[in-house]
Amino acid sequence: MSAGHAHGRSASERAMWIAFALTGGFMLAEVAGGLLTGSLALISDAAHMLTDTAALGIALFAMRVGRRPRDARHTFGHARVEILAAAFNAAMLFAVAFYIFGEAIDRLRQPVEVQSMAMLAIALLGLAVNLVSMRLLSGGKDSSLNVKGAYLEVWSDMLGSLGVIAGALLIRFTGWTWVDPLIAVAIALWVLPRTWVLLRESVDVLLEGTPAGVDLSAVEKLLRADEDVLDVHDLHLWSIGSGQLSLSAHVQVQPSTELTPFLAQMRGRLAQTFDIHHSTLQCEFDPCGIEVCFDDDEQAEHSGTDKP
Repeated sequence: MSAGHAHGRSASERAMWIAFALTGGFMLAEVAGGLLTGSLALISDAAHMLTDTAALGIALFAMRVGRRPRDARHTFGHARVEILAAAFNAAMLFAVAFYIFGEAIDRLRQPVEVQSMAMLAIALLGLAVNLVSMRLLSGGKDSSLNVKGAYLEVWSDMLGSLGVIAGALLIRFTGWTWVDPLIAVAIALWVLPRTWVLLRESVDVLLEGTPAGVDLSAVEKLLRADEDVLDVHDLHLWSIGSGQLSLSAHVQVQPSTELTPFLAQMRGRLAQTFDIHHSTLQCEFDPCGIEVCFDDDEQAEHSGTDKP
């Protein structure tokens, strides 16, 4: 890991510890406030704050575990723990959203008295905490799915606080208590698409899909562009963790190719162009046989026959 990556992870972890302390401390006050005021919107925000605290704790644990060195059982290290944490955070957000939907239906059927001024005061304090936490986490959200998950949790809370503030003011001056569950549902619906994106990106990493933002055909084109390359096949590109791309490929080269400088040049191009720093290139002077380059399913498809 480069010094820049290490510094970025250290800064992200410090930011997450501060956000964890702020969120956890306020979460206790907001849970109590939601129960005392009877506001579903505030309870919705309190539930999100509760999941924020859990998500930040899980994310911090994942970052610590992810730094453990590679061993005989985990030859790629433990970076996938952060991806699992991001997926778990997304699942928690979905669970909270469905809980709010159910509660909102009950509140619309049987309206509950809401203490709007207490609701407003707690929401304003929550907004301040959310804004500080978002600022702390914004620096690392684009480089780590784990931090992105925590950022989305806090971001959803910030929207929740704004919704609660608007709801409290409307209830205070109009008496429309039905606004409270309506705002709670609006908050959940606003957050769900972003939660889905986080879950999809996490699952893509776990399934070793082609990383987002990297064009596999462009990678193959770069490999084929070298004058010594005759063919490229069995090309695979995946991500171990956030920003940790890996590539493997079979490359057929000219018989006169000097492999040591060729490999150094190709790995340098991959790192510079696509930020792929872990590449395994199997160089071949002759085309490899189908039985070597394909697994059973691919061989059957290639030959047009079914597996026995």
